[in-house]
Amino acid sequence: MKQVTLLLEPCVVLFYSRIAETLHKPPEQVMADALFKLAGELSLEALSRE
Repeated sequence: MKQVTLLLEPCVVLFYSRIAETLHKPPEQVMADALFKLAGELSLEALSRE
């Protein structure tokens, strides 16, 4: 995998950290999962427009 660096507002980090804590996962994994899901949704939306 390729590593990327994101600059996030502290409130965004807190949001994902709290979710991660309840899921017993690292915040980075929760953010990666959320971005992956969003990418899939956007792809499906783009395909449906064609």
